[in-house]
Amino acid sequence: MKKFFYKIALLLICSSIFAQSGKKLEFKYKEGDNFSLISEISEDVFYNRVKHHHAEITSRVTERIDQVDENGRGHILASFMTTEKSRNLQGLGENQWNENLESEFWRDKSGRFEINEQYFMPVIRDMPVFPDRELKPGDKWIAEGYESEDLRKMGIPEPFKVPFMAQYVYLRDEEGISSDSSKEKRTFQVISARYTLYYETPEQDFAGSDYPCITMGNSDRLIWWDNEKGQIDHYTEKFRIEMETMLGNQFIFSGTTKVEYTEFKRTATEENVKNVMEKISDLGLDDISVTKTDKGLTISLENIQFKPDSAILQESEKEKIKKIADILAAYPENDLLISGHTARAGTEESCQKLSSERAVSVADFLIILGVRDKNRIFTQGHGSKIPVASNKTEEGKAKNRRVEITLLDK
Repeated sequence: MKKFFYKIALLLICSSIFAQSGKKLEFKYKEGDNFSLISEISEDVFYNRVKHHHAEITSRVTERIDQVDENGRGHILASFMTTEKSRNLQGLGENQWNENLESEFWRDKSGRFEINEQYFMPVIRDMPVFPDRELKPGDKWIAEGYESEDLRKMGIPEPFKVPFMAQYVYLRDEEGISSDSSKEKRTFQVISARYTLYYETPEQDFAGSDYPCITMGNSDRLIWWDNEKGQIDHYTEKFRIEMETMLGNQFIFSGTTKVEYTEFKRTATEENVKNVMEKISDLGLDDISVTKTDKGLTISLENIQFKPDSAILQESEKEKIKKIADILAAYPENDLLISGHTARAGTEESCQKLSSERAVSVADFLIILGVRDKNRIFTQGHGSKIPVASNKTEEGKAKNRRVEITLLDK
């Protein structure tokens, strides 16, 4: 009888220990790995308590791990590209532009950054941060982090840092599908991360700038963590940030964020250039070149035909792009950048506008064809600023009147 109770007690102790066991959550870095994330922000912007405009901001970030040290820290080379569309209350004034920023930093296994003052990106740093212990659903912890705002337009030359204390809760384990192109079934650790801001800027000599005196707000983030990969898979966020400036102005940014991470392979190799050129030749396509660029593998459609002085594609060009779409389908992990160029005709302002509209026209057609989702295609218009031939001849103008499709590596 005693043996029976002893066995029962032992089983209870063992099951209790098993129930309490957890897992250590940490970032994992491997030299040569490439990641990209797509961030979609929908926000309302208020100026002095009056709604100024609504903005839809899509950011694409690529990260390449070029070193891993003996402590498991990863040295990351990052590139940030941002497109913003905004409308005022009358639905007018839509703007679209691209901003490209480079950055590099070390990040340790817990998630903490070591980054030089010259870099403005990323904005949110030291989040998430994991404790140096095993965790199980229900566990809570807190960790310091900070926002690093780019306020150069307000006359502040360095990143404007706002500290916060984040509260974390390991909510549960959840089965799901990976956000990258593999679409594998994964087990995610779902983590709540929240912080509240209230920061009074120390007196500083920001001569001539209307700098923020008080920054306050909150962020409520839900993270789906993939501990096998040691990376975030995706997250969602609700936020509200409020700034009161030295001159008494008030700015409020309120909205939501959705972010997905993917792993990808770089396309800008001599082998891929050769393979794509062979496919183009087999398809009987003319006036197309393929090159390696600093952003990735670029397919240049020279002398692309639109209806006169418009961004409406000729039917013959649609057929050409349909064939190009078949080539792009072989690289589903890479996002696309569509760049428009014109020959010099009229003012540079008119060239810029037309080149942007034509890039958007090609991007929209690729979306209709199902080549990529709209949040994975970016556009740029360069006007006539980057000619590849002389504008003094018709042949040169035809080469300059082009649209480039880049399979993005960064």
